[in-house]
Amino acid sequence: MLLKLSGEVFGGGKIGIDPDVVNGIARQVAQAVREGAQVAIVVGGGNFFRGAELSQRGMERSRADYIGMLGTVMNSLALQDFIEKQGIDTRVQSAITMGQVAEPYIPRRAMRHLEKGRVVIFGAGAGMPYFSTDTVAAQRALEIKADAVLMSKSGVDGVYSADPRTDASARRFDDLTFAEALRLGLKVVDAAAFALCMENNLPMIVFGMEGEGNIARVLQGERIGTLVHGDAGPHIGTTTGDAP
Repeated sequence: MLLKLSGEVFGGGKIGIDPDVVNGIARQVAQAVREGAQVAIVVGGGNFFRGAELSQRGMERSRADYIGMLGTVMNSLALQDFIEKQGIDTRVQSAITMGQVAEPYIPRRAMRHLEKGRVVIFGAGAGMPYFSTDTVAAQRALEIKADAVLMSKSGVDGVYSADPRTDASARRFDDLTFAEALRLGLKVVDAAAFALCMENNLPMIVFGMEGEGNIARVLQGERIGTLVHGDAGPHIGTTTGDAP
């Protein structure tokens, strides 16, 4: 499985890293690995910097994006530390060369680590500006031949017809196709990530971080959140739950 963790989660909604939150994530990842899952992780850096937001405030976009990439590496190293405290070997691979703290990103090496029961954390995004970590998560999942990409979200527990935080009539989908998600312009995940998964028939599960043990549950194959898939399958008429 390729698990995408948003940077905001690491800070518990604040700037920086909340050790208690990261330790909780590490415990859930370790639990899944002990039960046989092979887990790779892509982390965001929104608890430190967001390149797009910095560029809107006057910073040159490429430089702002590189600052954001460094934030993802800081999150990766923090998560590595807490996972290893759970007794699980972990490797950080960075798309930007920084040999003193991380391996270079090499897909076949990452796959070998996973086969040996290690967790692999991918930092520094794609190593290039203008790419979101959602898109990187889809790309890394495809390159290491993951069975699914798991998109964790803060404040929302799946894919909705509209933003449930601002639209009381929003409905959550149990499942839908990538084509439907793109046609409806659903923004919970970047369109480029949806498109990559659609073109390569890689299923995606979008789920909420909130809730006891949600990461472990989804890594262990429990059906939570929204399944987005490339088959004709169930259509957008299948929804569940009321908006919060």
